[in-house]
Amino acid sequence: MKKKLKMIVFLFIIIFFLFEIYIFSVPMILAPKKSDAIIILGCRVNGETPSKFLVDRTMEGVKLYKEGYAPYIIVSGGQGDKENISEAECMKRILVKEDIPEDKIILEDNSKNTNENIKNSSKIMKNEGFKSAILVSNRFHLGRVKMLANRYKIDGSYTGTFNTKYQYLLHEIFGAIREIPAIIKDFIIRC
Repeated sequence: MKKKLKMIVFLFIIIFFLFEIYIFSVPMILAPKKSDAIIILGCRVNGETPSKFLVDRTMEGVKLYKEGYAPYIIVSGGQGDKENISEAECMKRILVKEDIPEDKIILEDNSKNTNENIKNSSKIMKNEGFKSAILVSNRFHLGRVKMLANRYKIDGSYTGTFNTKYQYLLHEIFGAIREIPAIIKDFIIRC
């Protein structure tokens, strides 16, 4: 019995590390390319205040837009618990403050998770006639984002943020660990 338990623990550790290698290696081989749109994936809003991760993602979208990577930005994220506005609305406010024209910002404010972010954004892309997009999120998130973008037939390139400040580094690590069950769920459950 102890031998079986050790084997199970050993296999769990191996699988854990394989997933983490995937999570951390995907962003190293991905780079943004000129596209029809930039899709910024939502993250927590506290009341009406964006989380640090949401600010980082949005500012990456600002940078890409100002560098001419795409003429439109889709901000994707619904309104969660303890959020007074949708994540999309929160990102739009940041973009407008950064001098992005409102007519270049498209809101997708119905999604509640990453799968819905990608699915709903792909519908917007079809309606707008967009063929390609740069998807923006945290680096640890990009492996799953890429998997879902492939599922919904988005011709995507990717860029991710990574915050090395001590108070946020633990959130980055937790996010990478949390991605393992999320990848498994999104791989198995095809909503």
